[in-house]
Amino acid sequence: MTDPTVQDDNKATEEARLKGQEEEKQKQKELELAKEQARREGEKEGRERGRKKGSGLKGLLGIILVIIIILVAALLTLNVTITNPVTGISMPFSSNYSVTFPEGQQVNIGNTQITMLAYQNELISNIDGDQQKMVEGQDRTTQERRAVITTLGAVTLLDTDFQLDLKYKGQRDNLAYFDLVIRTSKQVPDYLLRRLLPSSINAGPV
Repeated sequence: MTDPTVQDDNKATEEARLKGQEEEKQKQKELELAKEQARREGEKEGRERGRKKGSGLKGLLGIILVIIIILVAALLTLNVTITNPVTGISMPFSSNYSVTFPEGQQVNIGNTQITMLAYQNELISNIDGDQQKMVEGQDRTTQERRAVITTLGAVTLLDTDFQLDLKYKGQRDNLAYFDLVIRTSKQVPDYLLRRLLPSSINAGPV
């Protein structure tokens, strides 16, 4: 015959074991739920960061695009106006180029008209209707001019007086070679000075 006390103890032990198992399952379930919630929160935060990053990147790209459009528009609307100079102003700045003039063709630098024509060992230079003979090594200076470079129709980039000094270096292949010095009353970036120089003279640095 089984002792009732032992039966009660066994029953209590079994109930305690089952209860423990149930509690363990509940803890495990809660842990899994917590992990799932953390994963979802992490994904949500990641998406939010991605959206913010994407929005910031789009904004930066938009600003860069606007800047590029403005720069292109500024370059396309560059305009040079040549007028009479401011009298008595000094021109302490200079830029040096090596240039060639095609023989017999008129070249315009600003509104200065220049034509070079070789004759035997001499060069006949015509600058604004003033014709002079030149030999190798001889210099010639143009009249002073004022250049105003604008962009976008109204923005002034440069306003300076300038003068051209030409030194004849000889002739070959129907081209007259010169050293050209552009003297200016203000410091002028090279890319703006080159707006005065036509492509036909093939200006390069000395």
